[in-house]
Amino acid sequence: MLSGGLDSILATQVMLEQGIAVTPVHIKSGLTYERRNRLTDRQASEESKAERAARMLGLDLVSIRAFQDYIPVVLNPKHGYGSQMNPCVDCRIYLLRQAKRWMEQHDHQFIFTGEVLGQRPNSQLRQALRTVERGSGLEGLLLRPLSAKLLEPTIPERRGWVERDNLYAFQGRSRRPQMALAQEFGITDYPQPAGGCCFLVDKTYSRRLRDFLDHEGPDALTTEQALLLAVGRHLRLPSQRRVVVGRHQGENAHIAGLQDQGILMTTLDAPGPTTLVSGDPTEREIEQAARITARYSGASDRKAVRVKLLNDDGLSTIITVAPLAADEIHSLMI
Repeated sequence: MLSGGLDSILATQVMLEQGIAVTPVHIKSGLTYERRNRLTDRQASEESKAERAARMLGLDLVSIRAFQDYIPVVLNPKHGYGSQMNPCVDCRIYLLRQAKRWMEQHDHQFIFTGEVLGQRPNSQLRQALRTVERGSGLEGLLLRPLSAKLLEPTIPERRGWVERDNLYAFQGRSRRPQMALAQEFGITDYPQPAGGCCFLVDKTYSRRLRDFLDHEGPDALTTEQALLLAVGRHLRLPSQRRVVVGRHQGENAHIAGLQDQGILMTTLDAPGPTTLVSGDPTEREIEQAARITARYSGASDRKAVRVKLLNDDGLSTIITVAPLAADEIHSLMI
């Protein structure tokens, strides 16, 4: 299981050092990102990180998209949530089940991960590791090379497929042992620790997701919508229509690519954000969204601002509006 982070890179190298034939598998939930490149690319940045790691290791990456099947796990986690809407234990079980299916279909013998005992409180405590192993159906076949000496021997170790003496006993949150091992292996090209994260642990994202589920429902949650929840400012008009306003160039570019999702707008008289009004808004809703767009533009101090509208047919119109008062916008924020 290759995420592309330092731990999974090291776990893979440990297996390669023992002469084991490895196929890196990456399950793409569509809900993770790299901190340094958050929300600026319409393609989930987790993919490029895993691909870079596989290329560095000289392996061909197997990528499995799993977003739609993953949604029920997010909505109804058997083992509950973490601090926000992050179902960490259920997430690990789900991802490993996908990997197990691939393993069985392609005549592989066991699965290993870069998990480290005690590194994460929700999914890597000893009891959580056992729960994940049982829930995924991989009892005895799930190896954690970086902490193996602190855990019960697995089938690969007992049968001699893997030399237990050449595995490790890393534990806790410090990454210094991993960084030292990377230096020993001559591995220098890897993401910095804590370089990636799950959207679902973010307080703002979780609040927006709950709002989306309340208003649009779980059936409307697509990969595209899940990523959009992490982009820009989100507001609900008095009619409950959702409006998304870009905060910088990267987000504006992302929103501009969503022409089929509703009405796009931006200001003409001064630089301003790109705004998406979802669905099929009324004239009143379009006017309100245009006033919000004007408020976040460089013309916010003017009494009248021209706003260009672009519908999903590619037709554009121009309306003139007064920027909405800042306190009124605050009351609409999700």
